[in-house]
Order: sequence, then C-alpha cells, then structure tokens
Amino acid sequence: MDVRGHGAIVTGGGSGLGAASARALAGAGAKVCVLDLNGEAAATVAKDIGGLGLACDVASAEAAETAVAQASAAHGPCRVLVNCAGIAPAKRIVGRKGTMALDDFETVIRVNLIGSFNLLRLAAAEMAGAEALEDGERGVIVSTSSVAAVEGQIGQAAYAASKAGIIGMMLPAAREFAKLGIRVMTVAPGLIGTPLLLNMPQEVQDNLAAQVPFPHRFGKPEEFAGLVLHIAENRMLNGDVIRLDGAMRMQ
Repeated sequence: MDVRGHGAIVTGGGSGLGAASARALAGAGAKVCVLDLNGEAAATVAKDIGGLGLACDVASAEAAETAVAQASAAHGPCRVLVNCAGIAPAKRIVGRKGTMALDDFETVIRVNLIGSFNLLRLAAAEMAGAEALEDGERGVIVSTSSVAAVEGQIGQAAYAASKAGIIGMMLPAAREFAKLGIRVMTVAPGLIGTPLLLNMPQEVQDNLAAQVPFPHRFGKPEEFAGLVLHIAENRMLNGDVIRLDGAMRMQ
C-alpha cells in the first residue's frame, strides 16, 4: 500500500517504537493519529509530525471507539494500524514475598493483548467499509509481539503470555480478513533501544548488547519503524511474524 494521504493509527505512539513508527508513516505521507495513555506525550509527537494526538487507554472499549472515531473524522478511514502500546513489568510467579498477584498478571494481559485486539477489531471494521485500493487492498494491521513470546525468561510469565497471544490471534485474523483485502502482520523485536533498556545501568546494557550475535548492539526504534513501513508497502506480507533481533535467542 502506498500510505500517502491515508489515515494511520499508532498506539503507544508517545515514545519508543510507537513514536518512531508514527514518524516513519508521517514521513511517507500518511495522516497519523498518535494514541497513548500519556496524552501529553501523544500530543507532542503528533505536533512534530503534523498529526493528531489523543489520550487513550487501549484496553477500554469506549475510549478506543472514541479515539478511532476522532481519527476517522480528522483523517478519513483507518488504512494502517500499528499496535505498539504495551507494558513489561518483571515478576516471578512465586517469589520471596509469595505468589504473583493475579491482578498483576491480568494488567499485563489487559494492556498488551486485549489492547491490541481492541484496536485490531475497531480498525478492521473501518478498513472493511473503505474503498478497495490496488489489488483489492483495504488496509494493513501490524501488531508488536516479542521474542519473549517463544523464549520468555524468568520473571516474564505475564509478558511472554501476552506477546504469545498476539502471535496466536494473528493468523485467524489474517484468514478472516483476507476476503476484505486486509492484511495482518506481527513484528517480534528482540532488544531495542527504547527508554526501558536505555535507563538501565550501562554495565547491564553492555552485557545485554553483547548477547546479540550481529550487530553487537540494541536495535534502533527507527529500524523497527522502517520494517513497519515496509510491511505496509509490501502487499505479499500477510499472516506472518517477522523477528527483529540480530539473530539473538534468549537464554
């Protein structure tokens, strides 16, 4: 899809992977709506790219419906959705202070998995009603999983489960939406240099980066964003997961 002039929605767009994706799409000519729980951060990124910034709890049906409607009113129907909103708290299932609280597990699933599904369903409905483009395409949905979906480490039970769920719902969605000309893809990043990692002590950063076979560094948000843009532009990419990890395999 040539994204020029088309509406795009990026969740978690106030920072990190989402902000980079929003900038890449806007740079390619898309009309971008930036959603983030932090409305101020969303507005800041949106101002930089000439888009629309909205505060939104992606796991709230009402909040997401309102945000998608506002984006549609401003930019026309959503043609590209990029799900980047997510959280990654680390906690053992059974730790020194007892078992992991069920609420902690539910919170991660709610934000990462339910939030991604929430926007997927709403964006797909918008795309289904839009005019068909070249090859009958109507839209593309890209969600963010993680290498932890299949190689989760100790303390990542909730996070890994949420990211595995994103992969699990991809193919059924791609098959369901194929007749409508809507593609569904997933990117599974490894270690990307977002604030979550860059705020760690330098010694910890160096140790983690050394585990990446090549290149020996964290990935860049711009590299993730470049892949998202390529997925949007390449109509043969559908129903699959692309790892972005420098050949890293989590131990």
